[in-house]
Amino acid sequence: MSPGLLDSVLRRLPRPSDPNVLVGFDTSDDAGVYRISDELALVQTVDFFTPIVDDPVTFGAIAAANALSDVYAMGGRPLSALSIVAYPAQGSPDVLEQILRGGLEKMAEARCPVIGGHSIRDDELKFGYAVTGQIHPERIWRNVGARPGDALLLTKPLGTGLIATALKAGQADAAAVAAAVATMTSLNRAASEALLEMDRNGTTVHAVTDVTGFGLLGHAREMAAGSRVSFELDHRQIEALPGALDAARAGHIAGGLKNNRMWLEGCVEFDAQVAEPWRLLFYDPQTSGGLLVAIAEEVAEAALAALHRRGVAVRRIGRVVEKRSPLIRVT
Repeated sequence: MSPGLLDSVLRRLPRPSDPNVLVGFDTSDDAGVYRISDELALVQTVDFFTPIVDDPVTFGAIAAANALSDVYAMGGRPLSALSIVAYPAQGSPDVLEQILRGGLEKMAEARCPVIGGHSIRDDELKFGYAVTGQIHPERIWRNVGARPGDALLLTKPLGTGLIATALKAGQADAAAVAAAVATMTSLNRAASEALLEMDRNGTTVHAVTDVTGFGLLGHAREMAAGSRVSFELDHRQIEALPGALDAARAGHIAGGLKNNRMWLEGCVEFDAQVAEPWRLLFYDPQTSGGLLVAIAEEVAEAALAALHRRGVAVRRIGRVVEKRSPLIRVT
């Protein structure tokens, strides 16, 4: 759904009054957090969507990685998952089995057992998971809390939405699709664990979110606005997936990208040197995207090294500055 529509609706709804709700929907965070005790809280999230690739096993794996990402973005550890299936009445049982198998294999990689689920008949196939994780109540990463002077890190390349749109049009290069699949099926676990190692005292990682449907700029906007700061992003430091900029030049632009751009009008300023394909990449809705991290400058280089040692394709993409207008500047 359009982020602007969601924002307008959610702002009119009452917030939970339970004091054990540590993270609700008021800041559009990645997951909710509910305190069980002084030492334990539950992280809860849900995510499902229509097929983004043709292969059913791969679709199931992407859906699982995407759902798990919200727990990793909070600094939590996944515990269990429930599957969500909407499947056509005349759909092949073999295809459904492959989708479920792909999801189970990815959940097994995350050591997160699937313990049940719910299914309905629907003319349009949809699949995903509700995931429950655990976290210490005093060690929660929020999508707010970034501070002036922080470094901004991004742990995956951008462009999955552009490539998926090109694929639906039959215009995606095989190498581009393979690169997109590789990043979408890659868990954010390694990135989360490396950052947890850097944040042992809970003072160096100031804000984290995963980059998904609202695109890099949409999630950056939520982080900056909620933290009452501004961001400076350097497009030259962003890694684009192979074929993503070509897809942008060819006009393979999803409706979600257009919604993101409309929602963010007035919040973002691009330098003249940032070409239109790069601008589209910044708005592009991602599936199973990377983590956007605001981290103390004094540990930024050590964090980059730790993430690289774990095989994470992290880039330093900008910095946090005092709040100004417009909220985000891209150079």
